[in-house]
Amino acid sequence: MDEKLENFVALLHRPPPTGGPARSASLKPIRRRAFARPKQRWWLEIAWGSAVGAAIIGAVWLALPPNPAAPPTELAAPAPKLPPTAIATLRFPALAPSRPAAEPTSEAEEQAEMTAPDPPAAADPPAAARVPVPVAAAAPAQPRPAAPPVRTAAVVRPPAPPPARSDQPAWLRYAVAAPVLSGRPHVAIVIDDLGLDRRRTEHTIALPAPLTLSFLGYANDLPQLAEEGHRAGHELLVHVPMEPISRSEDMGPNGLAVGLGEDEVLRRLRWNLARFDGYVGINNHMGSRFTASAESMAPVMAELKARGLLFLDSRTIGRSAGIELARHFGVPHAARDVFLDNEVNAPAIATQLAEVEAIARRNGSAVAIGHPHDATIAELARWIEQLPKKGFVLVPLSTIVREHWHAETAAASG
Repeated sequence: MDEKLENFVALLHRPPPTGGPARSASLKPIRRRAFARPKQRWWLEIAWGSAVGAAIIGAVWLALPPNPAAPPTELAAPAPKLPPTAIATLRFPALAPSRPAAEPTSEAEEQAEMTAPDPPAAADPPAAARVPVPVAAAAPAQPRPAAPPVRTAAVVRPPAPPPARSDQPAWLRYAVAAPVLSGRPHVAIVIDDLGLDRRRTEHTIALPAPLTLSFLGYANDLPQLAEEGHRAGHELLVHVPMEPISRSEDMGPNGLAVGLGEDEVLRRLRWNLARFDGYVGINNHMGSRFTASAESMAPVMAELKARGLLFLDSRTIGRSAGIELARHFGVPHAARDVFLDNEVNAPAIATQLAEVEAIARRNGSAVAIGHPHDATIAELARWIEQLPKKGFVLVPLSTIVREHWHAETAAASG
């Protein structure tokens, strides 16, 4: 070792060759010899290998996605997923939890659920493939906001009518069942001119049942509106336009006029009757000229008799031939007693409703006709709510027609 040290010192003191620094030139052979010996470079190899390995591992780690177990995010949108409880019910019937008593359902939802057809049963997997799996508990139902209080006096519905028989005439088949009368005076309220103003028509439908709703044949969306009225518990009429005396008043398209032949009168009448179904009969829209003509009204009565429909005479003129012709042809009928809104304001309408009460007390029943004015709708809502306290019963038109029909039939047979 001393000899090597002496050689190293001698090399350091050797004069440098021309053109280069002495120390750097003289150290190169020594460095090569030193690094060439395995025992002197093992730690360098370890350090270098560690650095290279760490670099490779880091590069591989950076190249991988953040969550290798997660599915790729840029795939086609999956099909809508069922809730966990529904999946368990379909695939593993034994694990299906019982239906929680969560939110209360509305009457309409319950009816829809009861009447909905059962879905096709899914094929069960083989017994060997049925592996019990944990079922996720359903999320607790969020409480619904409290509904506004309902005024029970304004939403009482009449009892459901008995099942219709195909052999019954239409005025009985589509009649709404009347509440129990118990000898009390009763009133039928007919609202006609419906269908043209959608908003006011729907407000009228929302009034407590049973009203009698009369729809103009040339209005729009009649099947839908009539179905809404029927579901709300109201009875239906077709409001057939007929010729007035005043030439300045427009009765509307497909109206019945005195100058028309019988075939044209029937064509127009049938056009109006075909606009929707489920009605018990007709009443006249305007018609002060047409209803006064027995000759013009005769084919109308014959058609109503053939179809099993009733006739309500709106009595737009005192000398109407409607009731006498109805008796002659055997058509069930009634006539209007009071117009509610010739003057469209609350005090005048209230006065007319008081007149309806007086007639009902005197005769046992009364028929009033109104129109879908805002003032009429508001007064009717208030008045109908007070009827039970006053001892009156609100009935569909067919109830009063049935009473008249039975009375006239008994008088004729006696």
